Amino acid sequence: MLDFHPLSSEAAPPAHAPRTWDIFCQVIDNFGDVGVCWRIAAELAARGQQVRLWMDDASALQWMAPQPHPAGLAVRPWPAHAANVPESAGDVVIEAFGCEIPAPFVRRIADRAATGAPPVWINLEYLSAEDYVERCHRLPSPLMSGPAAGMTRWFFYPGFTTATGALAREQDLAARQQAFAGRRAGWRSRLGMAQGDCAISLFCYEPAALSRFMEQLQAAAALRPHLLVTPGRATAAVQALPPPAADRPALHYLQPCPQPLFDEMLWGCDLNLVRGEDSLVRALWAGQPLVWHIYPQHDAAHHGKLEAFLDWLQAPASLRAFHHAWNGMTAPQALPLLNLAMLQEWQQCVQAARTRLAMQTDLIAQLQAFVAEKS
Repeated sequence: MLDFHPLSSEAAPPAHAPRTWDIFCQVIDNFGDVGVCWRIAAELAARGQQVRLWMDDASALQWMAPQPHPAGLAVRPWPAHAANVPESAGDVVIEAFGCEIPAPFVRRIADRAATGAPPVWINLEYLSAEDYVERCHRLPSPLMSGPAAGMTRWFFYPGFTTATGALAREQDLAARQQAFAGRRAGWRSRLGMAQGDCAISLFCYEPAALSRFMEQLQAAAALRPHLLVTPGRATAAVQALPPPAADRPALHYLQPCPQPLFDEMLWGCDLNLVRGEDSLVRALWAGQPLVWHIYPQHDAAHHGKLEAFLDWLQAPASLRAFHHAWNGMTAPQALPLLNLAMLQEWQQCVQAARTRLAMQTDLIAQLQAFVAEKS
């Protein structure tokens, strides 16, 4: 229904000296935490770095990133016991999302520091558009106790502006999107879509307005909607509702898939309903209309985070209203009724945001430059 506009190709970022990177990921949400850490690790390896990805639960990689893994990238078990601890820490140590590195590995960091070659220790934080991100990005955090006392960790914040660490973006992303553009019609046809049908991906928690949305799609004959439902909580949420009448929307229950195929789903759809951090970033790079189901917090702190993102996005009123209802900030009855003109307006908004993001130095390049500066 909506045209797909790939990213423009860009010059390769400057080369950096090869280093060994230790990235630590404790899994809270298999999709989000692992997804972000894997993309960063894989792209560092693609740029000639040696990466050890330490995980307390690597089960999601069986479908998200099946072997063989990229050259230079090794997935290691959580080093809480001596048998899993390497002889030395790497040149760079990254704690993703404030996870706590096990004490045996911290001692390896301290041992290396004692030789006069301390690793650059980075606390990679969650993504947000809130004001504090620009204030806290690259700030030091001295360690006052423990075996690494006297060392410094550095806060590193992904973000949406030039005063932040920006977003992860692969060097070959534009080329992959260009290649898919020629296959997009066939991709949609294999799912039973005809020209003019509206493809909507659903990757969510349990949206407050999901029932209302399904009712609207049943009545949206002009859109001829197809709903691509991702496995897990999205599938459970849809199947908990009464089945749609008159086969509208056409439902496609998807299987778990590797990250490159998830990206293609976002590129192939006319509207992407995404959740969490990794899929939000991927939906932005896709350049198609998107709605973000932000991770809900009991104290409603996520409301301010969502508003900050919508402000940065320069979201039109209808897109802002849809986000509010989708995230339970307003009643489900306030959910705007989708139409083609609205989707086209949302697409223009997202593509303008993507253009701003593409002008920034990407997260991987910024991490490498920061390490070179601090080494």
